[in-house]
Amino acid sequence: MKSAKNKTFIFALILIGLIFAAIGLFNSGSMDNEAPTISINDTIYWNQKSPINLNISDNAALQSIKVELVDANATQIILNEEISEPKNSIDLNLQLPKSLILDRNRAYKLIIEAKDFGFFGGNTVTKSVNLIIDSKKPQIQIINQSYKITKGGSAVVVFRATDENLQNLYIESDGHIFKPTKFVKDGYWASLLAWNIQNPSFKAKIIAIDKAGNRSISNIDYYLQDRKYKESRIALSDRFLDGKIDELANQYAQDYAQLDRLAKFKFVNETLRISNEDIIHKITSAVPEEIIDRFYIEPFYPLKNGAAVASFGDHRFYTYNGDEVSQSWHMGLDLASTAMASMVANNAAFVAYNDLNGIYGENIILYHGFGLYTLYGHCNETSVKAGEHIGKNHIIGKTGTTGLALGDHLHFGVLVQGIEVRPEEWMDKKWMKDNIYDVLESAKKAINN
Repeated sequence: MKSAKNKTFIFALILIGLIFAAIGLFNSGSMDNEAPTISINDTIYWNQKSPINLNISDNAALQSIKVELVDANATQIILNEEISEPKNSIDLNLQLPKSLILDRNRAYKLIIEAKDFGFFGGNTVTKSVNLIIDSKKPQIQIINQSYKITKGGSAVVVFRATDENLQNLYIESDGHIFKPTKFVKDGYWASLLAWNIQNPSFKAKIIAIDKAGNRSISNIDYYLQDRKYKESRIALSDRFLDGKIDELANQYAQDYAQLDRLAKFKFVNETLRISNEDIIHKITSAVPEEIIDRFYIEPFYPLKNGAAVASFGDHRFYTYNGDEVSQSWHMGLDLASTAMASMVANNAAFVAYNDLNGIYGENIILYHGFGLYTLYGHCNETSVKAGEHIGKNHIIGKTGTTGLALGDHLHFGVLVQGIEVRPEEWMDKKWMKDNIYDVLESAKKAINN
């Protein structure tokens, strides 16, 4: 009787061991019942030069990969590989044989097969990918453009860009990307451009890329007009540092108590300024229009009887006890008249921003279309709301001393796709006509003819 009980106990132990072994085997992936995953689009465009990229992954380990090129007439093996070392993810950069010449008018498929290791022979997955041959570059043709661009100023270009598989189109200038807008009809594009005042020279090129990776580049050749801007050396006083600077540092610096006078100034003039300008640049980089057929605004006169008290492009060097401690660029035009003077948006606009913004104080940003924005800083009052549309000659607020302002004034800025430009150009009716509107109208006639 005792022997029977022992046998039963031993059998139970063996059974439990087998169960745990089976669980371990299952968890180890040897009994994996999930097929590998092939990550590649169902349709790809190929220029016969760039590699074809794909990823194959599995929750256990991959055993083999096979890739075939198939058309109506033949099948060719491109890759047939056994995986020697256990891997659960493989990135492939397929290069088809250089001797293989494909016809862009024929239909091809890539048949990709992946197999993993498994207790019962593993799992196999197959994916069929449509392969479209496209080795033709996009076509770019400049229709019209401004004759010149001034350092710190604006210009416009109209061009044609065509490709049946066009995927990406932009204008690059010194690392900055400008987004063109469809102009008049499909295939034609226009964009305002800006020469960043902090760049010594200006280059711009149109870049068109299709789905197969074919790329075309066309330079936009403006006459470059250099312009000298003011440089100022400003001696910092303890009164200024213990006044406005201390106030702003106390409001925004997390480590305010650990900062001395100069550290507070550097925080406000550098750290806080960069943060505030990042907000401005992000907001003013958007170009929401899908297509335009015209663009026209009146010259900006935001402050009646306003006199300029500080110029655009002033490069300021700050000293303390004779030593240079920091610098900044003044990227707007300061206008002043009477205290709490009314600010007018003499063009219809969308209110893109209205909030407290560090050194800019109460800050309004208006959008006028075609990538053009205006900025109003140091306001004491605002009478618009972010997200609303306003008409011409709308009172948007009153001038003030909020932010880094010592006296009541308006900091007026103009931005083209995130780049500050000379407000004076956009306050000059003749400049706007000669450099923007006439160029667009001439291009429009050429496109419609």
